[in-house]
Amino acid sequence: MTPSTARGATPAPGQTRGVRRGLPLLLAALLLPLSACGIPATGVVGAGEPATGVRDPGSTAVPDRAPSAAVPVNSVRLYFVGDGALVAAARPVQVSAEPTSAVLMVFKGPNRREREEGLTTELPRITVAPTIRIDGATVTIELPPELRGLSDTAIDQLACTAAAARLRQDPALGTAQVTVEQPDGRLAGRSSDNCPGLAGTPVGITSPPSSR
Repeated sequence: MTPSTARGATPAPGQTRGVRRGLPLLLAALLLPLSACGIPATGVVGAGEPATGVRDPGSTAVPDRAPSAAVPVNSVRLYFVGDGALVAAARPVQVSAEPTSAVLMVFKGPNRREREEGLTTELPRITVAPTIRIDGATVTIELPPELRGLSDTAIDQLACTAAAARLRQDPALGTAQVTVEQPDGRLAGRSSDNCPGLAGTPVGITSPPSSR
């Protein structure tokens, strides 16, 4: 073993300069393969936002929306007047076919298609809605003061429309009774058994919804 390589020996000045000159060459040799592989030698380079989760294989960036369910179409039976008699018009609607909405619809009168079929009404337009109460198979319609003096046919229109809607709402009832409380205190009672289309009698026309 020579004095220059013995443990604890101090390297000669010429040997130190040789080591310093060799370090850059060694570093260049180590960095050359990394540059050839496309890996930057300048440290960490940020790119984009940090990952927030793990995507399932085959999933897309934006999940497909589930198709919305089609709006169900109900049929409400409204009673109008044709050739002097009570006539039922089955009108498809996209609302619940319960007594309150049905009565409000019959007060608005026949639509364009129903008028073309010759249907009219004896019910006036209203500014105050009637009060409707339901107790099992019984429907009570309390008329506001402005509806004083309705004809018997107009009362039949209201009663049969409400009865048909109640049976549509709960078919297990089999029959429905309607009481119309008039502003002068008189009561008018009607049964679904006496309404066209509700007790085996002809139902009249079927009219699709149309603009007025």
